[in-house]
Amino acid sequence: MTTGLAPLLPLRSSRFNLIQTYEDLVTQNLKMLILTSPGERVMDVNFGVGLKRFLFERNDQSTYQAIISKVTEQVGQYMPFVELQKIDFTTPENDPDRFPNYVRMSVTFKIIPLQVTGLLQLDTNID
Repeated sequence: MTTGLAPLLPLRSSRFNLIQTYEDLVTQNLKMLILTSPGERVMDVNFGVGLKRFLFERNDQSTYQAIISKVTEQVGQYMPFVELQKIDFTTPENDPDRFPNYVRMSVTFKIIPLQVTGLLQLDTNID
């Protein structure tokens, strides 16, 4: 029997791949926290940033600041062992086929008990 910390998401077959390191587990949990919409998680309607809610908002600093604020609030509540170091948004302004409908969100974080730094990148587009 294979051992691990948790199933690797998304589940792809009848045989589960398992996460082997705490860094990968925290990265997956942070990704799920950001992508889950409030009200989507059973028994905890406040869980989640709901990144998709911002999909059709203006692609500008005020929207980015709202996302950063929500991520900071949610990480503080549900993942207090994670320290957010930097959240960046990148748009390919020199690529007219992708701009302004594409944004890459990069979250640099530190897992405090392990003293390990990680990076999560999420690509969003409305194609």
